[in-house]
Amino acid sequence: MSTVEGDDEQDLTRKQRREQARAQRRELEEAEAASAKRRTRLTQLGIVAGIVVAIIVAIILATGGGSKTAIPKNSTEVNATVGEVTSLLQGIPQSGNTLGNPNAPVTLQYFGDLECPVCKAFTLGALPSLIQSYVRSGKLKIEYHAMETATREPATFNTQQIAALAAGKQKKAWHYLELFYHQQGEEDSGYVTESYLQNLARQVPGLNFAAWSAARNDPALATSITSDAQAANVNAFRGTPSFLIGKTGGTLQKFEPNTQTETGPYSAAIEKLLKG
Repeated sequence: MSTVEGDDEQDLTRKQRREQARAQRRELEEAEAASAKRRTRLTQLGIVAGIVVAIIVAIILATGGGSKTAIPKNSTEVNATVGEVTSLLQGIPQSGNTLGNPNAPVTLQYFGDLECPVCKAFTLGALPSLIQSYVRSGKLKIEYHAMETATREPATFNTQQIAALAAGKQKKAWHYLELFYHQQGEEDSGYVTESYLQNLARQVPGLNFAAWSAARNDPALATSITSDAQAANVNAFRGTPSFLIGKTGGTLQKFEPNTQTETGPYSAAIEKLLKG
């Protein structure tokens, strides 16, 4: 009897172990099923969230809010930009890359990259007041010089700068520069295409498009870009915009205003030279 009872006890123990094992498997399967459901719900929620985010981004881009791209979307915006630039530059002498009376007592050299957002901040910030107060009155002339910083591809940098200098052959370089900065796109987005450059040229009031296109092949324009780069290196410029200022015909000194939007430091430097 003792042997039979011992076998029964062993069978019971084995049965219990099997039942426990089955129970553990069921618990594991249920846990895995629950986990799968949670993952499915999270995935669904993620998809929904992604759709919501996409819709919000689309709305922001459509309305222009939060977008870094400033390229006008319609003719109304383009006309407003052209009108603003024309009003700013109307009646001011231009020659090549220079804006203002060639005999102005003070010269400001502005080294910039057309794709540089900080240059845009200066061009739309402090610069208009300087043009109105000093360039228009014949006290200051401003020379634009090329310095590659923000534009990723050297070929694109040269092409866009030559496009502006080619407009300078018709005394319209500053119109082109201003329109470029006003309609500057998002950095590294590849917005500078041949179509973009030609569209800017067509916006410049009074520019002969055929003559502008032909002027872009003038090797002297590429040479001037090389000279600008050498001047930037000599003056140890590290970023754009960078400036040199001084009395016209004299030695120009490095000028570091530390602001792109406030006119105070620029005006103070100009006034000092005028009085000196």
